[in-house]
Amino acid sequence: MLHKISTGVVTKSPDTVRSYLLLMRLDRPTGYVLYLLPGLWAVALAPGQRPGPLTVVAVALAAVLVRGAACAVNDVVDREVDARVARTVSRPVASGAIGVGNALLFAAAQGVAALLVLAVANRETALVVAASYPLIVAYPYMKRVFFWPSAFLALVMSVYVLIGWTAVTGSVDYPLAVYGLYAGGAFWTLIHDAIYSHQDKEYDRNIGVKSSALLFGEATKAWLAVFIALSVGGVVWAGAQTSIGWAFYPVVAVAGAYLSALLVRVDLDDPKACWDAFVANTYFGWIVLAAVIAGRLT
Repeated sequence: MLHKISTGVVTKSPDTVRSYLLLMRLDRPTGYVLYLLPGLWAVALAPGQRPGPLTVVAVALAAVLVRGAACAVNDVVDREVDARVARTVSRPVASGAIGVGNALLFAAAQGVAALLVLAVANRETALVVAASYPLIVAYPYMKRVFFWPSAFLALVMSVYVLIGWTAVTGSVDYPLAVYGLYAGGAFWTLIHDAIYSHQDKEYDRNIGVKSSALLFGEATKAWLAVFIALSVGGVVWAGAQTSIGWAFYPVVAVAGAYLSALLVRVDLDDPKACWDAFVANTYFGWIVLAAVIAGRLT
């Protein structure tokens, strides 16, 4: 449903607007959902009163904007590589639909807008996301110099745990539970980004770009099985650091079982199967969110 709504907005937009919506990947909501969900875990787990609707909306909208800014920066840095890969050749910067200068201005505008949106929750939250911007800008270069760029991406993506927690509590003095969620989100990112990278592994090999798919090769599923255990373990440990109710644990177990089944089924040599598994990863995040909510209610 979310995909249909996002695609509909992009499709019905004027041509000039549509290029910018495509630049921020509004037609592909999976990316911002994967970024947002660990933040929502933290929102739901944070102590005190239940978060108000305005806080939740601010956290969600900011995730779309920050991810949009990251995509714009990524496309500027990767424009020459994207032009050589069938899946990305039509991206606005690679195709010439949007110039480099305009793409960077659009990225900056989204970054500033995200700060203003998060300031609705509190100033501390805006400062936390601002501190993550240098990491976001650095990520596109990692695949050129770092043997495992997904590890850097995992650190960046999981910052949204801190943002979600700070939006509710107004504090940057994070307890152990936050670090458990951060680890759970980071290892989850290693999983879905590795699956995603298998779509382009032949192009990456020919171009010389580094990725999890090339790093792990035939051992990818074995590594991802370990990451599933560590991701679920991080989430369980986070819950154990709080007074969460019993219902949290069986639902997290369901999330782990779901992700394990997804890993078993996916054909890493089939780009479409990799994309479908990447999209299906969102269900793991939603189940974990349901676990936290269930635990808070029991």
